[in-house]
Amino acid sequence: MTEIEKMKNDLEPLRQELIAHDLYKNVDSIKSIQVFMKMHVFAVWDFMSLLKSLQRELTNTNVPWTPKGHRLSRRLINDIVLCEESDFNENNETMSHFEMYIDAMTQVEANTSDINTFIDNLNEGKTYQKSLEIAKVNEEIKKFIDFTFSVINTKKSYLIASVFTFGRENLIPDMFVEIVRKFNKNPQSGLSKLVYYLDRHIEVDGEEHGPMALNMITELCEGDEEKWSEAREVCKEALLRRIKLWDSINACILENN
Repeated sequence: MTEIEKMKNDLEPLRQELIAHDLYKNVDSIKSIQVFMKMHVFAVWDFMSLLKSLQRELTNTNVPWTPKGHRLSRRLINDIVLCEESDFNENNETMSHFEMYIDAMTQVEANTSDINTFIDNLNEGKTYQKSLEIAKVNEEIKKFIDFTFSVINTKKSYLIASVFTFGRENLIPDMFVEIVRKFNKNPQSGLSKLVYYLDRHIEVDGEEHGPMALNMITELCEGDEEKWSEAREVCKEALLRRIKLWDSINACILENN
C-alpha cells in the first residue's frame, strides 16, 4: 500500500462522517439552501486562498524569474489555478469558481451582504481577521478560516497541498447535489447557476484536479515519513474543522426553519 493510500484510509472515517452529516437531510427547501450558501461561501473563498498560497510556494512569482521547486507540482498547481481562477460559466464567460458561487447566490436570492462586506474590506487592505470582524460572521466560520491560515503560514507546501486536497469542496456528497437538482426542476427556483457550479466541481475534481492533487502530495512528501505523518495529522484537523463548520451551518438552518 502506498503512503497516499494509507493517508486516504486513515482519513476515510472522518470523510464518511462529513458525507453522512445531518446537514444534508435538513437542506429541504429553498430557504435552507439560502442559509447554507450564505455561510458556505466563506469556505469557497477559503479554498481559493489555499490554492493561491500553494501556487506561491510551488512556483516563482518574483522578477527576475528563476525556476523553482518540483517540476511536476509546478505544472499541476498552474493547471488547477487556471481552472479555479479563470474557468467558464454556463454562458461561456470567464470567471473564478468563487465568482460563479456569488452569481449563484444572487440568483437564488441568498444573502450576500456578509461575504461582500468581507471582500470589500480585504480590497481596502484590511486583514482577513479584521474583515471577518467587520462582516460579523459566525464564530465557526472564523475558526475554520483561522485554521486554514495557520496552515498557510507554515509555508510548508506538503501541508498546504494535503489540506487543499483532503479538506476541499469535493466533500459535498452526491446526495446534496441531487437535492439541489430536485429543486431546480421548478423553473422558479433560481438554482440553475448553483447546479452548474456543483456539476463543474464534480467534473474537474473527479476527472482532473483530484488525481493531480494526490500526485502533488506524493511528490512533495518525497518519501519522508515525518512529512507524511505531519500531513495526515493536519488533514485530520482540517476535516474536524469542516465537521464543526457543518454543525454550525446545520444549527442555523434548523433555527431558521
